[in-house]
Amino acid sequence: MRDLGVGFGYLLKGQRWVGRHGRQYGFGLLPGLIALVLYAAALTALALWGQDAVAWATPFADDWSSPWQGLFRGFLTAVLFALGLLLAVLTFTAVTLLVGQPFYESLSEKVDRDLSPDGTAPESGLPLWRELWISARDSLRILVRAGLWGVLLFALGLLPVVGQTVVPVIGFFVTGFFLTEELTAVALQRRGVELRARLALLRSRKTLVWGFGTPLGLAFLVPFVAVFLMPGAVAGATLLARDLLGEEGGAPESSDRDEPVASGG
Repeated sequence: MRDLGVGFGYLLKGQRWVGRHGRQYGFGLLPGLIALVLYAAALTALALWGQDAVAWATPFADDWSSPWQGLFRGFLTAVLFALGLLLAVLTFTAVTLLVGQPFYESLSEKVDRDLSPDGTAPESGLPLWRELWISARDSLRILVRAGLWGVLLFALGLLPVVGQTVVPVIGFFVTGFFLTEELTAVALQRRGVELRARLALLRSRKTLVWGFGTPLGLAFLVPFVAVFLMPGAVAGATLLARDLLGEEGGAPESSDRDEPVASGG
């Protein structure tokens, strides 16, 4: 259970790190803001036209009498929006990381340099287009896995009592695991760690991963919070990645390598 606290500690250390590095924090906000606008537009469209989509998909209910038609289609519309919201939470990190790959690579390298005794950071040696391709490919694979979990949890959520108590808790832990995978991928991919090996690393320290990712997943339910926490989440995930690989960990002590927030970064 100690790893739960350690994982949460890395989340806090990451936020403190960006708090001391205003320039990195400012650049790190841009991808999240772009992704937020895209997701807000998609969810707004789903809210406006979701009922029409449900009506189109259920022509067999056209002749149902009132109130059963309205109740049935209203329930499906609510389910559709809830599923869309769940997918938004699960995919927000992946899309933001893809949009902001150069920003977050730079931020993660900066954290590594602060922690490294010789001031260096691991580098993949790959061209940017190759890194983007690998990131997009691995993110798609993770999204497929997350989507399967989402469908399973949605089905279990229809069960009485269990679906309203146990299943949501499991859902938050699953979300936390996949969020952590996406975030640690920035640092681990630079070290040449493939997706299969990354998943094995995370499964070997599940409580550490849950301590980091589950509270972050809860915070990410609020879109604006997700945007402002994202840079610190990448920094904290770099610290966690170093722990997973047995490298020197802990929060960097010095903050003189960049401008602090107070200077207006």
